[in-house]
Amino acid sequence: MKETLIKTEKLSKSFSNGGVMQHVLKNIDLQLYKGDFTVIMGASGAGKSTLLYTLSGMDTPSLGTITYGGRAISDLSPDELAIFRRSACGFVFQQIYLIDGMSVMDNILSAGFLVSRDKKALIRHARELCKAVDISEETQKKFPSQISGGEAQRAGIVRALINSPEILFADEPTGALNSKTGLDVLDTLTKFNEQGQSVVMVTHDMRSARRGNRILYLKDGVILGECDLGKYVHGHRARHEKLSAFLTEMGW
Repeated sequence: MKETLIKTEKLSKSFSNGGVMQHVLKNIDLQLYKGDFTVIMGASGAGKSTLLYTLSGMDTPSLGTITYGGRAISDLSPDELAIFRRSACGFVFQQIYLIDGMSVMDNILSAGFLVSRDKKALIRHARELCKAVDISEETQKKFPSQISGGEAQRAGIVRALINSPEILFADEPTGALNSKTGLDVLDTLTKFNEQGQSVVMVTHDMRSARRGNRILYLKDGVILGECDLGKYVHGHRARHEKLSAFLTEMGW
């Protein structure tokens, strides 16, 4: 039986827009499991990113609870949430947000120093991660403006993993990349997931979604359905057909 990482009960999120309440998430009951590659899909405006940010503690719910390892993170103070995010979560975004005035390695280490004081161990871990995603020592010394988009996103993934998070959240991580570099990033995420890293990814791209073993479809703030694709197998035609049929059923 799978171990539950995050559980929500009646999770809701609303915003006031010009005095009119917009209900973005509506009474969502959900469990995320250790080791899964969970993909959240849905049309634009369905609430995908809001769900990801709320699950990760980057945003707070309007109603309902979020528990992580049995602890209600929805009740934490802002300072406690910041500690939770730094130690338990990693984040990869469509926009990579590397700091221009710092080398690639310093960008990676800056996130690690928020949690660890052991500089030598942190540098060793960063170099191991860089090697795993084919970021050379030469590239590590460069500034973000001197590297490709694919290299920058892989560096972003390393930065997200530097503190060995329990769960990695990715919001459209290939959205700003061309087909080839996007594929490299997907291969990187898949590689770490196969090594046991839990991943939750928002995407509107079927190629990206096929990497997940569990697909959640969000519509109007509600999880309309989910699809179990099983472990990722490259070039598996039946996997593509199953996902296509599911998305068609969901009205995608």
